[in-house]
Amino acid sequence: MLASRTTGDEKLNASNSADPPDMLEAKLWDNPCPFTFRINYLALLYNTPLYGWISDEYGLKRPEYVVLYSLALADGGSARDVSRTSGFPKNTLSRAITQLEKLGLIKPRSKAPGGRRTQALYLSDKGWALIHETRPTFEAQEKRMLKALSEGERQMLFELMSKVVREAHSWADELPFEAINENEEG
Repeated sequence: MLASRTTGDEKLNASNSADPPDMLEAKLWDNPCPFTFRINYLALLYNTPLYGWISDEYGLKRPEYVVLYSLALADGGSARDVSRTSGFPKNTLSRAITQLEKLGLIKPRSKAPGGRRTQALYLSDKGWALIHETRPTFEAQEKRMLKALSEGERQMLFELMSKVVREAHSWADELPFEAINENEEG
């Protein structure tokens, strides 16, 4: 098992003022899928309050804000780009894009250069204003999440996670049927 306790981990747990629940310990140390637990746990704790705030304060659903954020980072793009980099299905993003157009947060769609079917999407001035108003909260929450790590540890985690993300295309679209078949045969 890759997830094993180390002296540093034990010291970290001993320094916490409240003991974590036994289930958390089991999910951290006795889990056959230790990486995905950690990724999902942190993503939920990070995303849930932020997207709740976006919904309450700005009336936007998570896919709608994800479109805005994605377009802001890349200074435009297509629905396909957003889908490939967010994990949201195209039909969900299509509804989000239509709503963002109605709200005036993205510019009306235009044909991509070269006459392709892909339509270019760009933030409107109103969309940029919303991003500039909200992004600092996302950034501050990430800093809070990572404050337990040194700068070197943050950089190492960043590089390792980037490596895993870049290879997601090789496994994300299908289940490991060889493992499923082994279980059915055994």
